Amino acid sequence: MSTPSVRVLYFASARTTIGLSQETLALPTSPFPLSSLVELIANKHEGVEQVLKTCRWSVDNTLIELDEIGEWSLKGGEEVAVIPPVSGG
Repeated sequence: MSTPSVRVLYFASARTTIGLSQETLALPTSPFPLSSLVELIANKHEGVEQVLKTCRWSVDNTLIELDEIGEWSLKGGEEVAVIPPVSGG
């Protein structure tokens, strides 16, 4: 049986800070809380935790509301987008 993993897409300041546009991350457990993904990414990429804490998240093109992150778990195979706040004019 293979280790469950997710494809993580990084945008804007998350992409710049991490230096990648995407990567595949193995999940330590399945199901794995979406709220714990910040720590998993921060442990792999030094200096990115503050950026990640300001980001919005989507799972398989579903934007997760900030107050619902704790209700989401990842099983493996999902595409997770890390979307930093943006401003426009």
